[in-house]
Amino acid sequence: MSWLGLTPVEMEAVRLSLWVSGWAVIVSLPFGILAAWILARLKFTGKTALDGLLHLPLVLPPVVVGYMLLVLFGNRGLLGAWLYKMFGITIAFTWKGAALASSVMAFPLLVRAVRLSIENVDRGLEAAARTLGAGPLRVFFTVTLPLIVPGVTAGALLAFARSLGEFGATITFVSNIQGQTQTLPLALYTLTQVPGGERAAMRLCIIAIALGMGALVASELLAKRYAAQMKG
Repeated sequence: MSWLGLTPVEMEAVRLSLWVSGWAVIVSLPFGILAAWILARLKFTGKTALDGLLHLPLVLPPVVVGYMLLVLFGNRGLLGAWLYKMFGITIAFTWKGAALASSVMAFPLLVRAVRLSIENVDRGLEAAARTLGAGPLRVFFTVTLPLIVPGVTAGALLAFARSLGEFGATITFVSNIQGQTQTLPLALYTLTQVPGGERAAMRLCIIAIALGMGALVASELLAKRYAAQMKG
C-alpha cells in the first residue's frame, strides 16, 4: 500500500489519468483557440455546420466517438496505417490514443469557453491596434490573447476535468490495459467487477471527485475574475 492507501496499480491509474488529461489539454488548446476565434470573428457559409460539428462529441454516445477514432487511427485505419508506415507511430491501444480520445471529448467545452471570452473582447481595441499598423497576427497576440487568458485558462481546466472522467471513448479506442491505457475511470470500472474491490473502488471514486471538483472550482474562480476584468 502507498499514498492514501492506494496500491501501486491504483497509483499508476491516477498517474496515468493526470498524464493523459494534461496531454489532452496541451494538444487541443491551440486548435481550440483557433476554432473559437473562427467562430467568434469570421462570417462564412457553413459556419453553423462547423459549429455543430465541433460540438458533436457533446451529444454523441462516447462509444461512437471511440469507434470513429478506431476506424481513423487504428493500426489499419485511414490515418493510423499512414502514421505507422511513415513515422512508426502507433495511436490505438496506447496512452497517446487515450489522450486523443479525451481531447476529442473535451474539445467542445474548451472551444465554448474560449469563444465566449473572445466575443466579450471590445473590438474597438483590436481596430485601434490595426489603425496603428498592426497586422492580424500581431493584433491577436498583443491585444486579443492577453485579454482572453483567464477564459482560455478556465476552458483548459474544464477540458482537463472532462478528460479525467473520460470512459466510453477511451475504452472503445484503446481498451483497458493495465499500466498503459487504464486510466482512473477504467480502473474504477475494473474494481467494480472484481469481488472485494469495493473499498479500492471507493478510494478511486473519492480521488476522482476531488480532482474534478478542484478543476471545476478553479475554472469558476477564473471565470469570475475574467468577468470582473471585463467590467473594469
